[in-house]
Amino acid sequence: MTVRVILVDDQELVRIGFRMALDAVEGITVVGEADDGDTAVETVRSVEADVVLMDVRMPRMDGVEATRRIVEAGGPRILVLTTFDLDEYAYDALRAGAGGFLVKDTPLAELVAAIRHVHAGDAVVAPRTTRRLLEHVLHGRVPGPRRRRRVPGLDELTTREHEVLILVARGMSNSEIAGALTLSGGTVKVHVSRILSKLGLRDRVQAVVLAYESGVVGVGEEGTGSVPPRT
Repeated sequence: MTVRVILVDDQELVRIGFRMALDAVEGITVVGEADDGDTAVETVRSVEADVVLMDVRMPRMDGVEATRRIVEAGGPRILVLTTFDLDEYAYDALRAGAGGFLVKDTPLAELVAAIRHVHAGDAVVAPRTTRRLLEHVLHGRVPGPRRRRRVPGLDELTTREHEVLILVARGMSNSEIAGALTLSGGTVKVHVSRILSKLGLRDRVQAVVLAYESGVVGVGEEGTGSVPPRT
């Protein structure tokens, strides 16, 4: 199956570079380009695509608002591209519904893998970088004690689901969580699916954001719940 990609960046040379690189990869084809968020929204409406590579810092409509509109319209999944891995715009894009983010100097092999993961419905791209971004931005935005976001459904999680959520927020993959909790990978996958369903979340990135904003995991802390040591 070919993954159809739209490139969104206000720099033409950047788009040319990504197009040349991605069109040379088997199973990926670039089907559209846009130089700002407004054009991106229009392009998504007129072109069948699976993944949008979205720059966040652009004139007129930025990538955050474009991401929000595309997600709300049920459009393709969004993979944010940013120059800096501690970019507050990237955090806002995650909150708006992006499936993950990468820095622009990411090696081609990692970019291709990320595109395919996002297309397949996976969301955590460079999870530890995502965690670092969240810690940086939340710490900078809210000095001192942070008001915790009230989340419907959080109290409905079982003890095990709460433990899994903490480890997801720490940036651990399903296999790492399975090792930490002495569970099978399939069992962890089921727990993650139930967590997303109970909390009304679309993917793991939203779960990470929620875990920090609700105080399940604190900035610079290991988490508010206990997680059994590996045995």
